[in-house]
Amino acid sequence: MKRIALFCVLLITCCPVFAQNYDEAKVPHYTLPDVLKTSSGKVIRNEEKWEKLRRPEVLKLFEDHVYGQMPTDYDSIRYALTEDDRPEMDGKAVLKQVGVTVFRKGNSVQINVVLFVPTQAKKPVPVFLLINNRGKENTDPTRAKKSEFWPAEMLIDSGFAIAAFHVSDLAPDDKDTYATGVLQKLYPEQLKKDNGMKAIGAWAWGASRVMDYFETDRDIDSKKVIVVGHSRGGKTSLWAAAQDRRFAACVTNCSGNTGAALARRQFGERITRINTTFPHWFNNNYKKYNDKENALPVDQHMLIALVAPRPVYATNASKDLWADPKGTFLALKAAEPVYALYNIKSGLPKDPPGIDKPVIGSHFGYHNREGEHNMTAYDWGNFIRFARKF
Repeated sequence: MKRIALFCVLLITCCPVFAQNYDEAKVPHYTLPDVLKTSSGKVIRNEEKWEKLRRPEVLKLFEDHVYGQMPTDYDSIRYALTEDDRPEMDGKAVLKQVGVTVFRKGNSVQINVVLFVPTQAKKPVPVFLLINNRGKENTDPTRAKKSEFWPAEMLIDSGFAIAAFHVSDLAPDDKDTYATGVLQKLYPEQLKKDNGMKAIGAWAWGASRVMDYFETDRDIDSKKVIVVGHSRGGKTSLWAAAQDRRFAACVTNCSGNTGAALARRQFGERITRINTTFPHWFNNNYKKYNDKENALPVDQHMLIALVAPRPVYATNASKDLWADPKGTFLALKAAEPVYALYNIKSGLPKDPPGIDKPVIGSHFGYHNREGEHNMTAYDWGNFIRFARKF
């Protein structure tokens, strides 16, 4: 018994303990960084100064302290259709499977894209692009398995194309093997930098390469591509939209910490927990802010602001306090001043809406769905309604 007790003591001592707060009364007082004030103290008062001075500064702060650099150079890119215009869904859609291969310095990485396009379209159609961080069966091109996580039939019936790629094509979601994809093969120098790209940066980079393909596909309106992600994929969709302004809109679903939720609230998942459990997601510099959220030069309202003036839809689920529903809504509200520079009113209410009461008619969309951490047909139905506004 003594040995068992000693073992338990050692186990508790060796394992990190993360105190997570789910009580609004225990949220500490915090002050958000002013998204409209430069590092030198200059106040930004118009769109031109935001674009010229503050936006590049905020983007670099996120690169240096959170997500890592986003390399843009490569030698060439090629597209190979392995399936082209195959009728599916009782003739309502055609299937395209595309290999997007990127070459740099003698090495290459292939991103495998599944794309369904409605057959009744009279012109190029808008498309939802999912950054799939769950099993590949969720985006099954054969449709033998259908998932609410990627309800292709619903999107086709609504007149949208729907596409997906899997994060493992860029960087396996594993702390030991994440570098075996795009990082080791194309950008090994990033692994040596404290502000170098890691897994989430690699996934966002991949979304941009799929966008490159969309610009060549006559069936797709490349001016109307909505990038979508859930959870860690939702962190990625925001970063992809911030970096690549070709994305027309961004959907970030239950993305929580280092996604759409404010870090300084210290509610639900915190920086220490995410950096300890998933050390491969963000750059090395981000570890400096473990238990030091207030020392960060940014917070997530500033990431949302980088998407301006394009629409952003953020979601939560009632039982997913880990992702801080209130902190997500407050981040959207705190990004409103940047949208105002473009003469855009968000349309969000003063306070978070009730459960299953989506805000659709604004440049910011938001809902807090009843249920668990997931992406469902209810979520997608609201994404469709939101996209039709724009």
